[in-house]
Amino acid sequence: MFLRKFWISLVLTIPIVFFSFREVIGSNWILLVLGSVVFFYGGWVFLAGAYRELRGRLPGMMTLIAIAVSAAYLFSVFQVFRAGMTLFWELATLITIMLLGHWLEMRAVAGARGALKELAKLLPDTADVLRDGKIVNIPLGELAVGDVVIVKPGAKVPADGEIIEGRSELNESMVSGESKPVDKAVGEKVIAGTINGDGGLKVRVGQIGEHTFLAGVMRLVAEAQASKSRLQMLSDRAAFILTIVAIASGLITFAAWIFADAGIVVATERLVAVLVIACPHALGLAVPLVASISTTMAARNGLLVKQRLSLEAARKIGVVLFDKTGTLTKGEFGVDQIIPAPGFVADKVLTFAASVNSRSEHPIAQAILRDAQSKSIKILEPTDFQRIAGQGSRAKIEGKEVFVGSDILVSKLNLEFEPEHHEQVKLLEKQGKTVVHLIADNKVAGSIALADQIREESREAIRLLKNYGLKIAMITGDAEDVAKWVASELGIDEYFARVLPDQKSEKVKVLQNRGLKVAMVGDGVNDAPALTQADLGIAIGAGTNVAIESAGIILVKNDPRDIPKIIHLSNLTYRKMIQNLFWATGYNLIALPLAAGILASKGIILQPAIAAVLMSASTVIVAFNAVLLRKQRL
Repeated sequence: MFLRKFWISLVLTIPIVFFSFREVIGSNWILLVLGSVVFFYGGWVFLAGAYRELRGRLPGMMTLIAIAVSAAYLFSVFQVFRAGMTLFWELATLITIMLLGHWLEMRAVAGARGALKELAKLLPDTADVLRDGKIVNIPLGELAVGDVVIVKPGAKVPADGEIIEGRSELNESMVSGESKPVDKAVGEKVIAGTINGDGGLKVRVGQIGEHTFLAGVMRLVAEAQASKSRLQMLSDRAAFILTIVAIASGLITFAAWIFADAGIVVATERLVAVLVIACPHALGLAVPLVASISTTMAARNGLLVKQRLSLEAARKIGVVLFDKTGTLTKGEFGVDQIIPAPGFVADKVLTFAASVNSRSEHPIAQAILRDAQSKSIKILEPTDFQRIAGQGSRAKIEGKEVFVGSDILVSKLNLEFEPEHHEQVKLLEKQGKTVVHLIADNKVAGSIALADQIREESREAIRLLKNYGLKIAMITGDAEDVAKWVASELGIDEYFARVLPDQKSEKVKVLQNRGLKVAMVGDGVNDAPALTQADLGIAIGAGTNVAIESAGIILVKNDPRDIPKIIHLSNLTYRKMIQNLFWATGYNLIALPLAAGILASKGIILQPAIAAVLMSASTVIVAFNAVLLRKQRL
C-alpha cells in the first residue's frame, strides 16, 4: 500500500515541482488540484494514523507528520485564494519521501518479524496416514491424536509423536539450532516440522495443533515479541517526550519567525521542517526491531525467550547457579573407573562384570553393561544366574563362578583386598562414587567405580562462561563428597550440598544477598521456586514441553553449552539497541536547530523536503543496522 501510494504521489509531484517554479497562467489552481490529490491520497495514511494516536492519548510520529502536512496544505490553499506563494511542492515532496521511507522501513520490519510465518512453513500441508491398512494422504487439519503416519525418507514430520517402527536420522536444526542429524529409533519422540533422513518411519501422533512443540515455540516467540524490555520502555517514553518537544519547538519557531517579520510563508516552512525532522519514528523503531530480531535468532538456535526482560538481564549476570543432576551430569549411573587387581586387566574385569550383569535389571548392572557395549566388548553367556538381594549377583562364566557385588558380599565370602587396591577403593568412595567388586575363582579380581556421569558439554560450557568473567556455582541434594568431587572436576567456584528442593530458592537468595545477579539453570520442575527467585531462570532440556512457567528462557536441547549463547546474544542485542538509540536521537541534536533556522543568517536553511529525507534516512539506517544483527553467529 505504501509503495503504491509512493509511485502515484511521485508521478504527481513531478508536475507540482514544475509548476511551482514556472510562471504559467492558472498554475496555482493546477497546484491546488494536484496538491490536494497528493494530500488526501498519499497523506491520508498519516492523518488516519494521527487520529489513532490522539484517540489513544499517545501522540507520536504520525501526529507530527499530520500536523506538518496539514499546516503546509491549509496554508497553501489559503495562499491560492490570495494569489500568494504556496508550499505545494514542499508538501508533495514531503509526503512522497515519507511514503518511501515508510515502505523501506516496513520491509525491514516485515523481514525481521517473519519468524512466526517461517515457523509455520516448517509444517507440511498433508500427511500420509494408515487407514484400514492403506496409506491415505490427508490434509494436515484432519490429522487426529492416535493416527499412525508414514514419514518417507526426506519428508517432513507432520505432527509430534512417537516412532513405532523404523529407524532414521532426523534434521532438527529448525527447532534446536543443532545442524548434526539426530539418530531416532522405536520409542523415541519426533517433532513436527523436522526433516526425516534416509529411513522410513511409522509415527503414532501424540500432539496436534496448538499442543505441538512447534505451536509452543510460535506462542513463546509471539509472547516475547509482544513483551517489552526496559530499553524499549525508555525509548517509548523518549519518543513521547520528543513529540511534545517537537510540537512546542515548532510553535516557538513559527512565532519567532513571525516576530522577526520574515513573513508567514517562511514561518510556516520552518514550522513544517521542525515538525518533520523531530518525528520520533526512528526512536520508536530503534529498540523493538532489534528485540524482534534477537528473539527470532534465539528461537532458531534453540533458545526460547519467554520475556525480553530475561534476555536483557542475561548481560548483567554475575554468577550462574547450576542444578547438578541432569544438568551438569547425565542423571544416570555410568562407569567412572576400573581398578583391576594384580594379575587382571581392566577389559577382563569389565567383560566378566558385564556378562554377569547382562541378566540383571538393576541400574548399576545396566550401567556396567552399557559401558561394555559402548566399548564393543563381547558379552559372554552367563549360566546359573542368581540375584543376591542387597549384595549383588552371581553366575558361571566360562565355567568359573563369578560374583559382582558390594563390600558386604566380599566380607560374606571371607575375602580381602590387596592393600594398594583397598586404598584406591576408599579414595573413590570418599569422592561419593559407588564401588562394586568382581570376584572370580574366589579372589577379588577388580573393582568398578560408578557415578552420575559428568557431561563433557558441561566442561566446555563452564569454560565459556568463565571467559565472560562469570562465577559458577552448583546446587545439589547429594552428599558433600559427591558435590566436592563434581565441583573440583568442573572447576566450579562454589557449591551447595544436601539441599532439598524446597531449599534451593534460599540458596539463590544467599548469592543475591552478596550483590550478585543470579542465573539459575535447572530442569524447570523441582527447580521452579529457584528459577522464579533468580534474576534469570533458565530451564534446560525442556524437550517437547515448552510450557515451563517458572523460567524466563527455555533451552530446547539438554545442552549447557547453549547458556553462553544466551549471554552472547544478550550482549549483542544490548549493543545494537544502544547503537540504534544513538542513530535515532543523535541526528536531532544537529538537524532540529538547522530546521528551526538557527544558521539562516549564514544562508543555511533546511527545507521541509530535505528534513523529510533526513528523517527517513535515520529511520532506514536504524532498520538496516538492526537487520545486521542477523549476520552475527551465536
